[in-house]
Amino acid sequence: MNISISCILLGLGVKCLLNWALVFLQRNHICRSFMGVFSVSLAVVDTALTLVFAAIHIHSDGHFFLLGLEVTRYHTCLLVQIFGQVYGALQWPVVVVAGLDHLCTISLQPAAFRAKWIVRSFVTVLLWNLAALYVFMLSDFIPVLEDVSHYQIRHCWVFHTTQILQVVTLLSLTLGYATLHANLSTRLVKNPPQEDQRGTHPRRSFVCQVLRILLNTWALFLIFPAALLLLPVGIPSYLGLNVAWLCFLNSFLIAVVLCVVRPTSQLAHGLAAEVKYTTS
Repeated sequence: MNISISCILLGLGVKCLLNWALVFLQRNHICRSFMGVFSVSLAVVDTALTLVFAAIHIHSDGHFFLLGLEVTRYHTCLLVQIFGQVYGALQWPVVVVAGLDHLCTISLQPAAFRAKWIVRSFVTVLLWNLAALYVFMLSDFIPVLEDVSHYQIRHCWVFHTTQILQVVTLLSLTLGYATLHANLSTRLVKNPPQEDQRGTHPRRSFVCQVLRILLNTWALFLIFPAALLLLPVGIPSYLGLNVAWLCFLNSFLIAVVLCVVRPTSQLAHGLAAEVKYTTS
């Protein structure tokens, strides 16, 4: 789709403000998980992209020199397309790594905070580099640029994001299954078999508790993914990966890991509270 440069700059600006606002609100524990470290890196990358875009837009002649290189509106449109592809390539790897991070936090012995921070930072940098290499070397990405002078270019062609719809579909199916399972379990445990009272009932109660916290916390936000599945609208690829979306993914992944690997009572209650209060 063709989007005007002004609208792209506005979208990037709002996205940056939202990213840094959420990072600031969670500054006390932003680096306690991989998703938090990645959120900070995403905020930095978005800010750099927005500043370059703004510098081009401010100059009336549509070009300026950056590190000795002449940057024009063609380059800004190309940057938006490239970063959109990189964001799309990062969707699934971030989900997988964040899930493994929470799984290791629950299942393994706690390690030193400094060691975990170094590992998470290294993995974050590695994912960014691998995503960039994938876009340039392995994907079928072909830039789309207008055949006009950079003085006359006013719009940029922007691709839709498809990976976020895949993630939304998986999350919707998982939440639907969990809700159905919780409802059936609630009905069955009213008169449970004798052998089910000792182990299954506490586990079902814990799953229902985690699911209830997740749904109560993100009820309004869930309307947005549902609308994406029902309405024929597309999300520009450069907006597909943002800290607000990562906040929801983080809470959802914590809930899934808690339901799969039920930890000790004290740790369970602490992580269940993190589903409610952690946003990065």
